[in-house]
Parts: sequence; C-alpha cells; structure tokens
Amino acid sequence: MSKGPGLFTEIGKKAKDLLTKDYNSDQKFSISTYSDAGALTSTAVKKGGLSAGDVAALYKYKNTVIDVKVDTDSNVSTILTITEVLPSTKAIASFKLPNYNSGKLEVQYFHDHVALATAVALNQSPLVDFSATFGTPSIAFGAEAGYDTTSGNFTKYTAGISMTKPDSSASILLGDKGDSLKASYVHYFDNSKRTAAVGEVTRRFSSNENTFTVGGSYAVDHLTVVKAKLNDHGKLAATLQHEVIPKSVMTVTGEIDTRGLEKNPKFGLAIALKP
Repeated sequence: MSKGPGLFTEIGKKAKDLLTKDYNSDQKFSISTYSDAGALTSTAVKKGGLSAGDVAALYKYKNTVIDVKVDTDSNVSTILTITEVLPSTKAIASFKLPNYNSGKLEVQYFHDHVALATAVALNQSPLVDFSATFGTPSIAFGAEAGYDTTSGNFTKYTAGISMTKPDSSASILLGDKGDSLKASYVHYFDNSKRTAAVGEVTRRFSSNENTFTVGGSYAVDHLTVVKAKLNDHGKLAATLQHEVIPKSVMTVTGEIDTRGLEKNPKFGLAIALKP
C-alpha cells in the first residue's frame, strides 16, 4: 500500500486513541499464541455480574487473512481480508452468524495523494458508506457519507481535515450531519510517542453544549506507561499499563466522578498474555 494520506477514519484517530484506548472498567483476561501462519486468542470478560468469552483464530496465506471468532452466545464472526486484489487495493468481507443480515463488503483504494473506501451492507435494505481523503501524510482533508438505498436518505455525512508533524497532530471534524464540531490536538514529547499530551473540544450546535477533555500519557520506563484524562463534567480516569513479561501486558484502570465523590469509583483490570 502507498504512503498517502490514509483513510478518512484516520482523521482524529490519534487523539481518540489516546483518550479512549486501554481505559477499561471490566475484568478481562486473554491469552494468545502466534505462529508464522497466524494466531489463536482466547478471551474471557466479566462486566458487572455477567461473564462472556470468545475464541478467535487468525490465519494468513499469501495476501489473504481470515479472522474467525466464536463467542459464548454462539455467534460466529468472520472477516476475510485480501490485499492487492488490484494494485493498491484491499477488499474486506465480513459477516456474523446466525445474523444473516450482518454481511458487509468493503473495498479500499490507496494512492500517494488519495485514499478511497466504499462499504456496502449485504442485506435486503443495503446501506452504502463512502469516504474519500485527499492530501499527503502531513496534511489531509476528506469526507464520508452514508446512504440508505431503501429510504433514499443520507444516514450520515462528515467532513474533516488533519495536519500531522513528527511531534504533533491536529484535526477538525464536522460531523453528525453538521450538528457537531470536534477539534483535537496531540503533542508528543519523545520519539517513541509514548509520552504525550492531548486536548479535545466538541461543540454540539443543537443543544448549545460544549465538552472539553484533556489527557496524556507518560512513559515511566520502557515497560510502564501511565495515562490519565479529565473532562469538564468532572470525570477523572487513569490507567497503568505494565509489561509483566515480554509482550504480555497488565492494565489497571480507575475512574471517579469528582463532582459526585459519594458515587462508587469504577475499576478495571485487563491481562493480555502472549507467550
């Protein structure tokens, strides 16, 4: 694939990942084994008083990747990814059983100055999503739209722009059919990008509401990272991620409401073993 602007979903993704990824209020345990042909992962999750689990198998053959997951509710999810179907093109087919209407086919095209993606829901009322991004890895602008072929209405349309430098990334997204405006900025303090600060502000025009969130991450050493975030509603969350043994990570998360300290705090624990 080319080193172009990336898909539209990449706009604002760095800030979103820094503010959401690894923050977990559940208890989760997973173990994975790897080989040259793929991987096998078993996961158990306890959320509240409910427990669930799944087993996922990933198989690679030449330019094809097959990902199959079976969970405790007897759902079978399959994702088939084929790269270089055509030059600079990737095709992704996904479906879930027994929900026969969950099938989706997506085609992605990458160029040095443009990235396109089209997804079609394979059911009786097809939904079509399309996105396009233009520019370079340093500056990109694009838009996405969703169309319901049955009603003839647009289900969504979003536009955005991003500017990326080696030590920072900024983006602006106009979404929710023009009802919300989100601006975010990430600044990195080391070459590994494990120590960073992030700020995000969202304006919703229909409700005249603003939401502001700040956060960051700090690499204590090469094995440990601490992350924290706080929004203007008083929600404070922090997470500690430590590599116990090579490639095996333990993550501890806590969240409190600073405006309602009488409420019980939330705690989460995730252990991912990759022997």
